[in-house]
Amino acid sequence: MKYQDEASFEKANVFGKGDPNDAFARYFKGNSFLNALTDFKGGEFPLFNVTFEPGCRNNWHIHHAETDGGQILICTAGEGWYQEWGEKARELKEGSVVVMPANVKHWHGAKADSWFSHIAIEVPGEGTSNEWLEEVSDEHYIGLE
Repeated sequence: MKYQDEASFEKANVFGKGDPNDAFARYFKGNSFLNALTDFKGGEFPLFNVTFEPGCRNNWHIHHAETDGGQILICTAGEGWYQEWGEKARELKEGSVVVMPANVKHWHGAKADSWFSHIAIEVPGEGTSNEWLEEVSDEHYIGLE
């Protein structure tokens, strides 16, 4: 379901918007927010609810790993996009699950006309790292609608 106004979205966003994603803001076009769902600093497995305002998306990026690794997204509220390099963009809605293998260039974010949240799970692996790349251009993004 699309949510154009923040108040309606907040009612549906059961895991909460959280705080501005200032630490990673340079890798996002638009405003994003993070809500830690576990005590990751205390050693618990890190789970985050990531919220994107309408039109917000992250840069192309790669979750590198020598073995295993990758990322899982569980879409919880609103509508968004996921795209792997060289592939058609995939529409995301509440209940969508994306399992992305390691070493695949991709991006994800909100649709232009909807708030969007997903739970992000970093899959454990050996030799893992994230590489942030170029922005998703406005021309590319607008062409998805």
